Amino acid sequence: MGAHNPLVTNRASAAGDSSAIDPTHTVEVADLLVAYLEQMGVEYVFGIPGGAIEPLYNALARSTRRGGIRHILARHESGAAFMADGYARETGKIGVCCATSGPGATNLITGVSCAYGNNIPMLVITGQPAMPSFGKNPLQESTCTGIDTLAMLRHCTRYNSLVSHPKQIEAKLISALQRAVRGPKGPSHLTFPVDVFRSPSPHQTPSYDLRNLLAASSLVDDHAIATLREMLSAARHVVLLIGSGCGEAIGSILQFAAMKGSHFVTTPDGKGLVNPRHPLFRGVFGFGGHASAEEALRDKSVDLILAIGTSMGEWNSGGWCDSLLNERLVHIDESEEHLALTPMARFHIRGRIMAVFNQLIEQSCDQSKTGNFDYQHLRELHEAEGEEWDPHHMLAEPGKFESEAIPIKPQRLMRELGRLFPPTTRFLADTGNSASWSIHYLHPANNRRLGERRLSGKKRKVSLGQRMTEGGWLRVMMNFASMGWAIGGAVGTAIANPEVPVVCITGDGSMLMSGQEISAAVAEKLNVIFVVLNDQSLGMVKHGQRLAGVEQIGCDLPPSDFAALARALGAEGFTIRSLEDLSKLDVAGMCTRGGPTLLDVFIDPEEVPPMSVRMRVLADNFVNEK
Repeated sequence: MGAHNPLVTNRASAAGDSSAIDPTHTVEVADLLVAYLEQMGVEYVFGIPGGAIEPLYNALARSTRRGGIRHILARHESGAAFMADGYARETGKIGVCCATSGPGATNLITGVSCAYGNNIPMLVITGQPAMPSFGKNPLQESTCTGIDTLAMLRHCTRYNSLVSHPKQIEAKLISALQRAVRGPKGPSHLTFPVDVFRSPSPHQTPSYDLRNLLAASSLVDDHAIATLREMLSAARHVVLLIGSGCGEAIGSILQFAAMKGSHFVTTPDGKGLVNPRHPLFRGVFGFGGHASAEEALRDKSVDLILAIGTSMGEWNSGGWCDSLLNERLVHIDESEEHLALTPMARFHIRGRIMAVFNQLIEQSCDQSKTGNFDYQHLRELHEAEGEEWDPHHMLAEPGKFESEAIPIKPQRLMRELGRLFPPTTRFLADTGNSASWSIHYLHPANNRRLGERRLSGKKRKVSLGQRMTEGGWLRVMMNFASMGWAIGGAVGTAIANPEVPVVCITGDGSMLMSGQEISAAVAEKLNVIFVVLNDQSLGMVKHGQRLAGVEQIGCDLPPSDFAALARALGAEGFTIRSLEDLSKLDVAGMCTRGGPTLLDVFIDPEEVPPMSVRMRVLADNFVNEK
């Protein structure tokens, strides 16, 4: 694959499509860039074209003709970045988005910042006017002599550079990709003057095999593992906090929890990696979370808390709660940036999470050969796993989870969404009330044990949990949390995996901000179901102002007919005012119709979302200021 010629077809040539070959075309820098993306298995690039980036689009068109990469046209550049984010979470590959110079690049910044704040690997490509015109005020100039987008993107990217000569392309591309996919992960940005893009490539084919260069490392500190084993042996009671960085390792982590009989909780962005019906699950800790999770961490019998793959930001640390951030903490992560946020921890382990837990499991199996392993406990755990386990006891207001009231209680809506859609559904919950309601109340209807490995006593075969990185069944945005992320993210998720339904839970404010991306889902015939929580307000702002006792301002929205908007954009649209309206929906048809559907759900606007963590942090800030 490293010798792949970007002018020679792959799938297209096998079908005899001679139109894909243009022997007169000189291989340009843009062609070499696209050839490297093909080599990495990237299938889609999300963006909006323009004059300064036209050579890249020409190269993408040539790639598409030979059966390679397809371009997905977003409706706004921030939507393109959100789509690349959704694609990356679903596939485990790097997401790629692009924009032209000037306003195209500045429109990308919000989506790129979200990827940076949430450690999503992404390659961001922007164009620039031709180098001889720098400083002459050309159209949409965004160089160091104009509106400097390179400087703007410096603080929200892992790597950020102008490719000013054709011979820089390979070295800078490799650096950008390595920084994007190695911890801490995040977006890397390369900007190309249009004349550099058009220049003859320094090589006709890729010189390097990036698959080897970018392969994940499994290096682990053996001394640290030995220390952790000693700590685990001495501990009476261990609780695990599972974060979003545990995707590829979740099988091994849950197997370890089962072997230890350890309860686990998740961060809000880690909830989608586990099944809420797991008998060891004690809820979500942090924003929108459950009291049972905090109780599990505060339990005085707990000796060790293993926090795994989490950044310890406001929302996934319970507002930096002292029940987590104390001397019982062991923080396990690939990212030095994340580990630096827990100086109070008893111990830190740096390394690939899957490798860490694979070693712990192997060593536990070795221990079992000496007769020191508690198989009676293991059998009891298996018996518990066979029982129906209901997570509803964790809910703050279980009565409203069953409510028949009109307007629909958002708690009940979450119950119905989990019940109506099939087990393979990917749910994306937008920033705001959508996230808080989903984190607390949304549970999938199936009873799968996501990522678990069955154990069978002494005949148990060790399974190391190897699988492709996944975002899980529920995806939410932490840290730099932009409204409207889930709308574009759902499109990118559905592009990445068209075989599964994708449900975007969003608010009316977010829909008014980014709802134009429904048009992209229409164009691509994607089975995305957009569920709009319509309360005619910016709900989190409104309830936050009420809870804080401050002025009620800037949160009310006029009535909007989102079902009509969806139909105007070419999607199906339904207005939902009651549970009866929900029951009439052909959900199976929506999941297979080959196009998006929008449900405009009128929820009870007076229901207060579970946002106590956010209010506690705001209150603490107010006290500190005084």
